[in-house]
Amino acid sequence: MVSLLTMSTSGAITWPQAQIDVCLRPIKRQPKIKGTVHIDVTEQPLKRSSFTPRTTATPPQHNSLRLNIFQKAAAIAIDAAERALISHEKDTPLSKTADPSVQIAGNYFPVSEFPVRQFLTVEGTIPDSIDGVYVRNGANPMFDPIAGHHLFDGDGMVHAVKITNGSASYACRFTKTERLIQEKRLGRPVFPKAIGELHGHSGIARLMLFYARGLCGLVNNQNGVGVANAGLVYFNNRLLAMSEDDIPYQLRITQTGDLETVGRYDFEGQLKSTMIAHPKLDPVTKELHALSYDVVRKPYLKYFRFSPDGVKSPEVEIPLETPTMIHDFAITENFVVIPDQQVVFKLGEMMAGNSPVVFDGDKVSRLGIMPKDATEASEIIWVDSPETFCFHLWNAWESPETEEVVVIGSCMSPADSIFNERDESLKSVLTEIRINLRTRESTRRGLLDDEVNLEIGMVNRNRLGRKTRFAFLAIADPWPKVSGFAKVDLFTGEIKKYVYGSEKYGGEPFFLPSGAVDGRENEDDGYIFCHVHDEEKESSVLQIVNAVNLKLEATIKLPSRVPYGFHGTFVDSSELVDQV
Repeated sequence: MVSLLTMSTSGAITWPQAQIDVCLRPIKRQPKIKGTVHIDVTEQPLKRSSFTPRTTATPPQHNSLRLNIFQKAAAIAIDAAERALISHEKDTPLSKTADPSVQIAGNYFPVSEFPVRQFLTVEGTIPDSIDGVYVRNGANPMFDPIAGHHLFDGDGMVHAVKITNGSASYACRFTKTERLIQEKRLGRPVFPKAIGELHGHSGIARLMLFYARGLCGLVNNQNGVGVANAGLVYFNNRLLAMSEDDIPYQLRITQTGDLETVGRYDFEGQLKSTMIAHPKLDPVTKELHALSYDVVRKPYLKYFRFSPDGVKSPEVEIPLETPTMIHDFAITENFVVIPDQQVVFKLGEMMAGNSPVVFDGDKVSRLGIMPKDATEASEIIWVDSPETFCFHLWNAWESPETEEVVVIGSCMSPADSIFNERDESLKSVLTEIRINLRTRESTRRGLLDDEVNLEIGMVNRNRLGRKTRFAFLAIADPWPKVSGFAKVDLFTGEIKKYVYGSEKYGGEPFFLPSGAVDGRENEDDGYIFCHVHDEEKESSVLQIVNAVNLKLEATIKLPSRVPYGFHGTFVDSSELVDQV
């Protein structure tokens, strides 16, 4: 999620470079030198216990040898102000969407890094066609929260399972973001959390403290504030970790199956703004399509794409009246589908003591259909789709015979319940939306007879943007846990369920196409990867399920608990040969 902190990425204020060099440089690391960042974060293990955030925070461990007299005094004053703020907040109840005891409970609780463990125990047989690395991203806070915390606020951690010749290895590593590097050096969190902390008057106070630290050279807020905890994409020989509050971070998969952080990746200086966590890789053209949204200044939304070799197109500035939460979008063979929905950012709500992420009941949701090669926003066809909020869109395609664009997504209600506590139970309904390009009207219908919450998942990525019959989606029951996954026939509404079992839960089902030699694979020929955690035994496995018949092929026993997380991808061994 893009936060108010991203105001600093636009370069509106430039701190003296000498001050940055003296005070903010990671130990034994020269600034602006590209290369792999190695930081040992396991020396501060996270204990498996309840968070106690409402206590007086320990002041940042500023290295006095690096601070001048002014900075020492400023650090003392700012730290004192922060302690006073925390003390003032300690008796204020937190909503469930910002309470660490709710958001990071059970198997949402973070883990420490785990180095590569080879030759894992495998029950069953891993299919011969699987040769590469399955990586999955997630939120994993390095430090105990000192105030509010939302699941989406955690530091990015990637879990990697490498499979070669039927043998498997496992490792998990933090993505070494600029944010994490600085907080690691200070020994505590100092960057405000976009959802858990930035609401009401206390959120304004935290922003002021953060910018005061930046102004005094105590932190560097000019080189990204993102957590890189949501999406993963392998593009142009690079593995990129993303969250929409920053540009991507490049990771490298080693020959042993370990992970290294290369650093922030701006596409060789071409990307000047944030990028959402769900860019779309066209399986035919190999172009990468992306959006960038801003919550502070216009334009609130921009579209751009990258050629297969990483050359960025000119940006198309898309006029929106209000900064809008756009976590995902879709592509077809020729178009981009842009949701402009009712969850918006109203910064003035903070002055009234509320969250800036709100549901705008007066706004009418709409979808924009824009040519992929558009150069101006005037080429967009906007079509209203009332009361539609899809946090994720699974696919879209063109229907020439009806002059429609068909969009498949999960419609959530209440729309803002992920961010704001609601009394109503959340529903996530698999939905087909048809947009008539001639009449500029839309229709919407639920695809299933069963009332089942279906959320994170995917279609066959080799057919993204083209007509697809099957979707593989997580069964989010009991919400927000995932008790299994569903294979849904989008044409007939038939649903087949794969349930993990009593007290066993997972996350996103990742579909890996089989890659038939003759290139004529059936759409559902392939395998589902799913991390499954047994809450009774407190053990985690990776299951590989045949997507055709939903039969379990192999279970890889993992040496570390894997917290419930977000999105993943698979990098074939043939792709790793040319990895940058």
